[in-house]
Amino acid sequence: MRRKNRSLLVLSDEVDVVGEAGDGQEALELVARGGVDVLLLDLRMSQCDGIAVLQVLRERGAAVAALVPTTFDDELVLAALRAGARGYLLKGVSLT
Repeated sequence: MRRKNRSLLVLSDEVDVVGEAGDGQEALELVARGGVDVLLLDLRMSQCDGIAVLQVLRERGAAVAALVPTTFDDELVLAALRAGARGYLLKGVSLT
């Protein structure tokens, strides 16, 4: 997770950041360990991109909600929603 995303999340008393992953494979391993309710998932990652992560999570029946931060409202976001993402957030979003 990029530092800006993490810093926005930790501002809330209702959010606990339980881990960070540097790539898609690490994200899958983090979810497999348990304790993840919501996954903030980048679509462009090494090892295994966000779409592939979503597909694997769906195949595994993982009960984790995934949100994808993006700068684009394009076909990649639509593919993420089809693969199981619950929604997307524009990267320019702030808490104020």
